[in-house]
Amino acid sequence: MKSHVTRFFLCAVLASLLPLAAQAGTIAQRKANQQRRIGQGVKSGQMTAHETAHVEHQEARLNRETRHMRAENGGKLTPADKAKVTRQQNHLSREIYRKKHNNRVQ
Repeated sequence: MKSHVTRFFLCAVLASLLPLAAQAGTIAQRKANQQRRIGQGVKSGQMTAHETAHVEHQEARLNRETRHMRAENGGKLTPADKAKVTRQQNHLSREIYRKKHNNRVQ
């Protein structure tokens, strides 16, 4: 009986930690996905050099801001910082989509 309780407790603890682990990688994963989308837009000719430079500049600014937020909080992002970065990533994602689908070609 004791081993079942221990096993249940261990499973409960691991299950509670999974969302934290997933959330920690979310910002980095989205950053990589968006970079891949930009690369695909350039390769396919869907994005002009000017559009690519504009989106890359926005992404660089977001990366600097994220690094600054982490530096202020001992290497971690607060929940408010995570929400802000997520909103900015959503905006950047929409911008990438618009640039890729505006029928301008190189």
